[in-house]
Amino acid sequence: MINKFFKTIHNKYYKIFKFIFFLRYLLVIFLGSTALFLTIPNYFDYDKRINIINDHLLNNYNFKVEDYEKIEFQALPIPKIKIKNSNMDIKSSKLKVKDLIIYPNLISIYNYEKFNSNKLILENVSTDIKTFELKFLFNFFLNQKNKIFVKDLNLNIKDKKKLIVKLHNISFSNYGYNQNLIKGEIFKDKFKVKFSKNFENINFKLLQSGIKGEIDINDSKPNNSVSGVFKSKVLNTNIKFDFVYDIKKFKINNAFIRNKNFSINNESLIILKPFLDVALKFDIVSINSKVLSNLVIEELLEFKDVIKKINSKNEINFKSKKLSRNFIDDLHLKIDLAYGRANYKNNFSISDSLFECSGYINLLEEYPLLFFNCFVTSKDKKKLFKKFSIKLKDYKKSLNLNISGNLNILNNKINFDNIIFDGDNQISKDDMKYFKNTFQNILFDETFFKIFSFKKIKEFILEIS
Repeated sequence: MINKFFKTIHNKYYKIFKFIFFLRYLLVIFLGSTALFLTIPNYFDYDKRINIINDHLLNNYNFKVEDYEKIEFQALPIPKIKIKNSNMDIKSSKLKVKDLIIYPNLISIYNYEKFNSNKLILENVSTDIKTFELKFLFNFFLNQKNKIFVKDLNLNIKDKKKLIVKLHNISFSNYGYNQNLIKGEIFKDKFKVKFSKNFENINFKLLQSGIKGEIDINDSKPNNSVSGVFKSKVLNTNIKFDFVYDIKKFKINNAFIRNKNFSINNESLIILKPFLDVALKFDIVSINSKVLSNLVIEELLEFKDVIKKINSKNEINFKSKKLSRNFIDDLHLKIDLAYGRANYKNNFSISDSLFECSGYINLLEEYPLLFFNCFVTSKDKKKLFKKFSIKLKDYKKSLNLNISGNLNILNNKINFDNIIFDGDNQISKDDMKYFKNTFQNILFDETFFKIFSFKKIKEFILEIS
């Protein structure tokens, strides 16, 4: 019965089984041919083919390999040509690439006269690059039309021979899931930059610091300028401004900076060519005075190499709103900075009393001295002192005061040249010494910016009155 059953199946399905068993021979032939196809290229001399490969790289990726340690073919898991420890020449930039991996078309494995590739991978790349070369390097990667993936790119950005900033572990791909996404590290903080295909929108984040931003680019104008809107959040501070950029200048309009401690509007013009020149205008809408007292002048002076290269004209304005409790009614401060020397002129009013100060400071000196010449004019001295909650014993109504001297902003020292009351009443040397010691002990016992503490000013006035 069983034999009859198998005989029936054999007679009925014999041709099918015969075909299946025949396929195994085809499968063996196919696998054997594939193995030979992928194995034979391992024995090619790729050093002789480097010129053909370089022609392909130059025509399709706009770079070439200048020298290398070794070039080899790897069949698995996907056929690829790997160039070890090579130097790439990209216009004026030189890149050291530990692994340059080329994925050739299958036909190209044997026909190098028509060599072509599917994609390119650069692993463990490093370079020292000057600031003006950055534009060429970014354009090289971002404008690639063929598939390219960069992994572990390390950039040392320099100005002349001085290191400015390091970028580590940068990765970028113009295809796949991570298309048009740049990742990396700066100041030991990971960052991420995502941009649209036509660069109309760019988003960036510093992942651990809470800094993020977005740039929306408008259509380019006929003069090749670029305009758009920049929005950012730095910790708890919101920043937004319109900008217009061309090769000669960078202009900022309708800018505002907001957080719980201050609100500031800004207009800026930065001239890039032929020389760097900056004009900044800040209109303070509101500010918490504690922000100023927390500034540390020593940290600002650490950037002397940057300060000496900046030429700028800066204007700061503030006008107190009605019914507010601001200490200062209005303020107009101008600071012109050139070659590390800052000339300033400051006018502000408190309860209809006018304060005018002018002077200069050389920020490049080891111990900078702030020279000042100040005038105080008050038609109602009682009203002025009432602002400090001080009752006067002297009922003379007006006040005219001229004070000149200098402040050592790092050593917390002050020197008075003159203190003159009502135009001609100059105080004695003993009184001047007393004012100096009192000023240093009360107002200048901490950092420079803490001089402007309301509590300290009140204590100083009570001490000398």
